[in-house]
Amino acid sequence: MSTNSSMVGQLLWQGPACTSWKQDFEGALYHLANCFLLLGFMGGSGVYGCFYLFGVLGMGYLCCMLWGWFSACGLDIVLWNFLLAVACLLQLVYLVYRLRKDTLPEEFDLLYKTLCLPLQVPLQTYKEMVHCCEKQVLTLATEQTYAVEGETPINRLSLLLTGRVRVSQDGQFLHYVFPYQFMDSPEWESLQPSEEGVFQVTLTAETECSYVSWPRKSLHLLLTKERYISSLFSALLGYDISEKLYTLNDKLFAKFGLRFDIRLPSLYHVLGPTAPDAGPESEKDDEEVCEPAMSPPLAMTTSVQQTPPYTPPPAATNLPAPPSRARMSRPDSGTLGEDSTSLVLEDFEEVSGSESFMDYRSDGEYMR
Repeated sequence: MSTNSSMVGQLLWQGPACTSWKQDFEGALYHLANCFLLLGFMGGSGVYGCFYLFGVLGMGYLCCMLWGWFSACGLDIVLWNFLLAVACLLQLVYLVYRLRKDTLPEEFDLLYKTLCLPLQVPLQTYKEMVHCCEKQVLTLATEQTYAVEGETPINRLSLLLTGRVRVSQDGQFLHYVFPYQFMDSPEWESLQPSEEGVFQVTLTAETECSYVSWPRKSLHLLLTKERYISSLFSALLGYDISEKLYTLNDKLFAKFGLRFDIRLPSLYHVLGPTAPDAGPESEKDDEEVCEPAMSPPLAMTTSVQQTPPYTPPPAATNLPAPPSRARMSRPDSGTLGEDSTSLVLEDFEEVSGSESFMDYRSDGEYMR
């Protein structure tokens, strides 16, 4: 015991007892092994950093094992470096297995790069979203319906990947759904999680389509559990619905070429329900509506100006009355623009009959 303690003390306080240093340097394998070890420990983080780290370290330990076998002739050197090289090889095999296991299908990988990567959504969060739809890509043949108005229940949320879907109501074309747009975002937002409903529009595939679909209950559970995913879906759905509304607004037009803003209060009287028999009072109200003066371009609301009933002078009582609906000449639509402040209810009365605002002769005309 005292002999061992004296040897340890000698090593600590006096240093190794080297009687003579070797005159010859070690072979090239020894130096090559140390170069690999130096490069290996300079590896970065992440999956590809681990590939670099364990790959280069494995080659370094392999060179050390060969040096111990051919030059140092030490069995312990060979065994230790062999074990370290095998450990690096097993780590590489495990990394390859993890990559193959976590690899997304091509469609979902493209969806991530197109929709989620610009928003800097973490890949792990995206995988939870994909796991909720079970990594299934569904298809629609040409002219196959995704939903029928009044019949198909609202029990899922779908995102179009490829193709084009036509949305119509009562046989009247409304708009298209293009790739990476939700097909039923308005229906999803129209219902509470505990409510049930059916589609109010018909969705028909114009070409061969592929899409992903989240079951309503599973997605609601995910959104309740993950606040970040809930905020992400809220932003995506809000943007998608606004795009659809502006698409419909672009189709809203009058005979004289004006485009109407969906925010105009007067639009409610045209798009809203009208009574079949308005009676003489409504006719009287129509006669009281006259053409307003041109409003300043910065005004934000529309107005309907009413003038007091005109009382003709006594000398002109026998003259024929002027037309009750005399209209002033309208300026060019380019002058008014989309946010014109001179649009009143009388403007809509020209087209509020049998003709519809959204009555395009063909889908091709809408696309133009």
